[in-house]
Amino acid sequence: MKKEILIGFLIGLIANAIGLYLAATFLGNGDDFTTVIKAAAAENFIGKLVSLGAVLNLLAFFVFIRKRQDYRARGVLLATVIVAVLTFVFKYI
Repeated sequence: MKKEILIGFLIGLIANAIGLYLAATFLGNGDDFTTVIKAAAAENFIGKLVSLGAVLNLLAFFVFIRKRQDYRARGVLLATVIVAVLTFVFKYI
């Protein structure tokens, strides 16, 4: 059970990272990833960019629910909540 949650958690983090990269690439107006992230951090836009990246977690969550892998879906949900809390903390610190 713990192994399945850990697998889901890791997949959730990876999906979020891929989503963040895709969001930065599409919204970056042709700039590279690091430039977009630095500009987003400077303009206090990084939280919104990370939130857009979390959309892929929704896809992973529903795939796991559809395949009846509830513990992996729970891990993806845990990763999403942790990323949301960290985004909230970084925004208000």
